[in-house]
Amino acid sequence: MSTQPQKVALVTGAGSGVGRAVALGLAGAGYDVVLTGRRPEPLETVRGEIEALGRRALAQPTDIGDEDSVAALFARLEETFGRLDVLFNNAGIGAPPVPLDELPVKTWKAVVDTNLTGAFLCTQGAFRIMKKQRPHGGRIINNGSISAHVPRPFSAPYTATKHAITGLTRSTSLDGRSHDIACGQVDIGNAATDMTARMQHGVPQPDGTSRPEPTMNAKHVADAVVYMASLPLDANVQFMTVMATKMPFIGRG
Repeated sequence: MSTQPQKVALVTGAGSGVGRAVALGLAGAGYDVVLTGRRPEPLETVRGEIEALGRRALAQPTDIGDEDSVAALFARLEETFGRLDVLFNNAGIGAPPVPLDELPVKTWKAVVDTNLTGAFLCTQGAFRIMKKQRPHGGRIINNGSISAHVPRPFSAPYTATKHAITGLTRSTSLDGRSHDIACGQVDIGNAATDMTARMQHGVPQPDGTSRPEPTMNAKHVADAVVYMASLPLDANVQFMTVMATKMPFIGRG
């Protein structure tokens, strides 16, 4: 009698914040989890938390903007688990909020390398495994951010990459159809993480003022991603927005 293989998920930027919450959520839903990010210490901490839940975990520090580093990640993933069912493209960085004309090109490129090229390289790696594995196919979920819809002041690099992620999501969905690879995007607004801690003290607004903004628990994002991952491959959440209810997004500007 045939049995279904153990489900495996890969989470980028898994050492903290949304990535950590999603990794733990997927482990709680029965996935073995591959954790990647730049810093090994937080990854090892999350690995221990997942193993305490009774699931296997692999921590692999990776520079996702570097092709060779990503190739090594996927080689180790395949060697260890033999398949990949879910990729959560989450890793991302921002840039200092400075006027657009004062932004160093080096900073622009660093954001593009991580937020966009990194997601593309991981998507490529996932495709190569998902197309050949048996049962074949899988699911890719991209972290788009509500910046994929509207920008904040002084956020050109981050906003541009998140708009590009929407294009990558649509192209991945289309190119994955014949291989049973589904792709969706979760757009997150003000999840409470280290990156959003400054929101309690004030965030630049379109009218030139600075005001504190509400946040929400990152677990709500994890719950949304786990739901998206739980669907059979003939169903897909193409786009979902999960946000702090009272943040100034609806009606922004």
